[in-house]
Amino acid sequence: MRILSGIQPSGALHIGNYLGAIQQYIALQHGNEAYYFVADYHALTSVRDASKLRGYVQDVLLDLLSLGLEPEKATVFVQSDVPETVELAWLLTSVTPMGWLEKCVSFKDKIAQGIPAEHGLFAYPVLQAADILLYDADVVPVGQDQKQHLEITRDIAERFNNVYGKTTPVFKLPNAKILSTVAVVPGVDGRKMSKSYGNTIEIFDDPKAIEKKCKRIVTDSTPMEDPKNPETCPVFNLLKLFATADETNQWSVRYKAGGMGYGEVKKRLGELISHRFAEAREKRHSWAADPVRLEEVRRMGAERARKTARIVLDRARNACGLG
Repeated sequence: MRILSGIQPSGALHIGNYLGAIQQYIALQHGNEAYYFVADYHALTSVRDASKLRGYVQDVLLDLLSLGLEPEKATVFVQSDVPETVELAWLLTSVTPMGWLEKCVSFKDKIAQGIPAEHGLFAYPVLQAADILLYDADVVPVGQDQKQHLEITRDIAERFNNVYGKTTPVFKLPNAKILSTVAVVPGVDGRKMSKSYGNTIEIFDDPKAIEKKCKRIVTDSTPMEDPKNPETCPVFNLLKLFATADETNQWSVRYKAGGMGYGEVKKRLGELISHRFAEAREKRHSWAADPVRLEEVRRMGAERARKTARIVLDRARNACGLG
């Protein structure tokens, strides 16, 4: 299968990014044709400092490679290194009804947060559709919050095919792959973990910083001696994503028995997170010390991505009468 997914360079990657998407990227690079990109065009809706954006792009490349993406097995590239993306986005825009975009939950959520209603934010799903359709993707590993955008991608592809590809479809219809067990990762305030909420635990924080953030996780005021409900506790819901099944069961028993303070489980959560990413932290130091190697990975990724993208874009241009 051909796999395609991207991640925005809008700040340090957090454990929600890893559990919701990146661990799927790593697994799916084996035995598939995988394309993973750093979505810097998308980041322009939120990052308006050029030097910061360049730094974020480099950081995400470093993070992905350090966490286990292998350039020999997966095409790892930067979105803006493939200019075919924006041309296809315009072709798709020409057939996308306004009503589809107005219904997007993510757009409504951001407006509710006070983010300005700019066209880039409104048209985000069309650019995302171009990202996906440009590579004839079969499967798109995404978080639960991106499911609607994938559905819109399919709708746009079907509409384009109906308008321009009545005899031979122009675009393949992709499918989402979502790990239901980690569909929503709680942040330190109990809401979904998100950079926009400022409630994240970063993957490459040092152990002390991770421990400090775990201590900040919001819990209820149940006295230490009383039984507690593990399933409604954000600390437990994070811990079970990192602990073994046996350890998770042991903590569940202790919650229900009472006599346990939240501080104890927060401490253990910090240890588990630090341990999970210890090897990746070492790899990141190695990658960061070799910028020439990193730049070569980026160049080769762009070259491979553009070769595939050109085939699909030419197909779409010809269908429209532009070629």
